[in-house]
This record gives sequence, structure tokens and C-alpha cells, in this order.
Amino acid sequence: MTTLLERRKVAPPGVTRRRPPTRRWLRTVTPLALLAAWEGGVRGGLLDPDKLPAPSTVLETGWRLAAEGTLGGYLLDSVERAVLGLLIGGLLGLALGTLAGLVRLGDDLVDPTVQMARMLPHLGLVPLLIIWVGIGESLKVTLVALGAFFPIYLNTYSGIRNIDERLVEAARTCGLTALERVRHVVVPGALPSLFLGVRLAFAAGWLSLVVGEQVNGQGGLGFMMMEAREFSQTDVVVLGLVAYALLGLLSDLLLRLGERRLLAWRHGLKAR
Repeated sequence: MTTLLERRKVAPPGVTRRRPPTRRWLRTVTPLALLAAWEGGVRGGLLDPDKLPAPSTVLETGWRLAAEGTLGGYLLDSVERAVLGLLIGGLLGLALGTLAGLVRLGDDLVDPTVQMARMLPHLGLVPLLIIWVGIGESLKVTLVALGAFFPIYLNTYSGIRNIDERLVEAARTCGLTALERVRHVVVPGALPSLFLGVRLAFAAGWLSLVVGEQVNGQGGLGFMMMEAREFSQTDVVVLGLVAYALLGLLSDLLLRLGERRLLAWRHGLKAR
């Protein structure tokens, strides 16, 4: 006689339900189909290879630049800028979001200004930032930091404010100090929203880096793409875009793995 859990195919409490291996492969079907269509379109003459080279050509170019050591150097430059900008913008957003979320005075002093500032497109501030910080490394790191700041601030603030106040009152009734309430109630309650903010911050950071590295860049994937454009090397330009996409995908995958590990206690609705 089957149990209710077996009939509903729901994992027992405390057991993480894993996606079957066959289901994991389904996630690769659409990207592989698009790549095949792209390759076939170029080979069949439907797409101009001078404007959009085939994936095989882009792969050959990447292999050649990697063997020369050029691609690795550009990748390292971009990753260093992204990490530095994300750390600066992320830590600042986390600190101010926590202050505005927990302290009434912080909310009054910080949140209105941030809400007004976030309405400005930070990539539209490039001309002003060039005047302020120049066109060197500071511009690129600043753009990434601005891109990362707002998603982390907003999701930290929202995650704290959406915690059920009854849980905080229950913790206070049980004798927990303010720091203990933050540790045992506020932090676990805000973590899901914070992880979402970090994922959005990474996406905005990579987008900002693309723009920053194309402004008088010296090294980095954006510089490689701009230099290739001067010589009409479309395969190198597409390679740069693919590299940005893979870096963004890898960072998002690592964040999802970290989220799954740190939030193993959360049992949300899963797709069937």
C-alpha cells in the first residue's frame, strides 16, 4: 500500500529532493538547439559569416587566443575588476540596507536618497564619472560597484522588512538579546532575499563591466572586443560576448550552489 508521500512524490521532511539526471540534461536542449541552428544558418548561407561567424569559427578563435595566452590575460583583467567592484558595491549595499532595514533613523536618512538615486541609469552617468574619476581603472570599478549596489541594498532592505514581526517578538519573549535576535531571526529570514540581490548584482556588474572596458580600456574582454572591431574581426567580438556570458553563467551557478547549501532548511514549491 503506497503512502501519501509516495503518491504525491514529495520527499520526507529533512530530505532534499534531487532532480533526476535525465531532467538535468533537458536544460541543455534549448542552448544546443540554438547553437545547431546558428551553425546550420551560417553553413547554409542564411547568415553572413562576416557579420555573424559560426560557433565553430568562434571556438577555433578562442582556442587560438587561449594557446597564445592572450585570452587568459584579458579574462583575468576582467575578473579582477568585477570582483573588486562587486565587493565595494555589495558591501556598501549590504551595510546601508541593513542600517535602513533595522534602524528607524537609518531608514529616514538613507532610504529616500537611495530610492531617488536608483532611478538614475548608472550607465548614463559615464560622462560625469569620467570627469570625476577619469578614464582609468577607477571608472570601470566604479561602474561595477554602482551596478552591484542597488540590487543588494534593495533586497537586503526588503528581506529584513518582510520578516514576520511576530517572530522577533517571540524571540524577545524568549529572552534573546538584540544581537541574538539578529543572528537567529533576522539573518535567516533575510538570506533568501539577499541571495536574490547578489545574483542580480552579479548580472548588473557584468553588464556594467562590458560598458566600462570599452571606454579607453587597457586590457580586459571589452578592450579585446573594441580592438577587434577596429580590424573587423567579428569572430573575436563574438568570442568576447560569449566569454562574458559564460562568466555570468558560472558566477550565477556558483551562487545557486551556495544558496542551496546555506538555505537547505527552506522547502519551497518546486516545478513538477
